[in-house]
Amino acid sequence: MTSFLNLDAINSTQVNDIPYPYFAIKNAVVGSRLEELLNSFPDIVQGGSFPLESLELSPAYQQLVNEFSDRELKNILEKKFALDLSERPVMITARGHSRAKDGRIHTDSKSKIITLLLYLNTDWNAPTGNLRILNNGKDLGDYAEEVPAAAGTLIVFKVTDNCWHGYKRFEGQRRSLQINYVVDDSAAQRHNKLHRVSAKVKSWFRKAEN
Repeated sequence: MTSFLNLDAINSTQVNDIPYPYFAIKNAVVGSRLEELLNSFPDIVQGGSFPLESLELSPAYQQLVNEFSDRELKNILEKKFALDLSERPVMITARGHSRAKDGRIHTDSKSKIITLLLYLNTDWNAPTGNLRILNNGKDLGDYAEEVPAAAGTLIVFKVTDNCWHGYKRFEGQRRSLQINYVVDDSAAQRHNKLHRVSAKVKSWFRKAEN
């Protein structure tokens, strides 16, 4: 079966060292398989992150999850970022909707080693909502690169003290997967527990509104 991830393209993409180690690639998903992911993205209409284990996944996404955990991708990332990911668990969450409060400047938690953001938005042409690789933690306008949240685009960065990122306010559908290689299983469990509780609360409010 053909892979979803375009590993050759990912492998050949150069890592930028400034302002922190990262790279972005537009064609991270094999073109002939991208439509499968777009058509079967999990049904998420609320803001926030949802652990994939809490969502109903199509066979396409089940395969994609396996590819993110495969040794082949880990080998590529280890060489690019000079890390050992052999014993590091993988944690994956999905987002489907951006709220006004989302996109604020932040760094990822230290329990995460590498962050991958895969965007899965069809016909994306919004002027806001595009992730910015920031030079500091104060000014959203001071950035090294702005990456559109278009289908098949992948951003990968090493989690450092200065891995500042964010995007200009956007409200509406903004679909993505966040993949993290974390320090250990307990870190993955803590993050997933937090997201599961948040997802349940959102579900209760949604049912109450209906």
